[in-house]
Amino acid sequence: MLNSMRDLAPIILVIAFFQIFVLQQPPDNVLGLLTGTLFVVVGLTFFIYGLEMGLFPIGESMAHAFARKGSIFWLLVFAFALGFGTTVAEPALIAVSDKASEVAAEAGQIAATEEAMETYAAGLRYTVALSVGVAIVIGVLRILMDWSIHYMIMAGYIIVVIVTSFAPVEIIGIAYDSGAVTTSTITVPLVTALGIGLASSISGRSPMSDGFGLIAFASLMPIIFVLIYGILI
Repeated sequence: MLNSMRDLAPIILVIAFFQIFVLQQPPDNVLGLLTGTLFVVVGLTFFIYGLEMGLFPIGESMAHAFARKGSIFWLLVFAFALGFGTTVAEPALIAVSDKASEVAAEAGQIAATEEAMETYAAGLRYTVALSVGVAIVIGVLRILMDWSIHYMIMAGYIIVVIVTSFAPVEIIGIAYDSGAVTTSTITVPLVTALGIGLASSISGRSPMSDGFGLIAFASLMPIIFVLIYGILI
């Protein structure tokens, strides 16, 4: 808990400085803010413990198990399912999708009904989830085949620039934000553990140089998929 308080201290100090010395007024509901800050500290503490006790070990152990089993097919199926499932459950993506549907309804791009907004938000979420599943499969193949990540990432962003020129302007910002919010609290620990576990299980692969990089694909592919989603829809 002390480590969590230390990690949050810079944020608290910045907010306190601007509140006291720039805005020069006390914040509303001080007791509520202090209580919320305490909840954040406690929640962050348990979250870090949960990562160390559960998510990281299970990701690495399953990667080791699939590597020992020697079945590339099931490894890729697991990689896709892991990317898809963690992204669908990602709180940040849910929040952005819901907000995007509200803004789209206010702008008149979709009907201002609950059903239309839910359909829009669900379509966005599942498009991003599909893209992350594909991204993790590509990342796992890169580790298995020892492909260069430099050229793959450069090619990916070239595709992003090309597709952006054809996409409707209303979807571009959402697409770029989708790539960022995808790599958040649930997706990052499991995907990182998968990459490190897989790289450490294969002879000639380095967990440091080969185990990381999956998150880069998970950030890149949603941009491409959401841009294409915008073009089609």
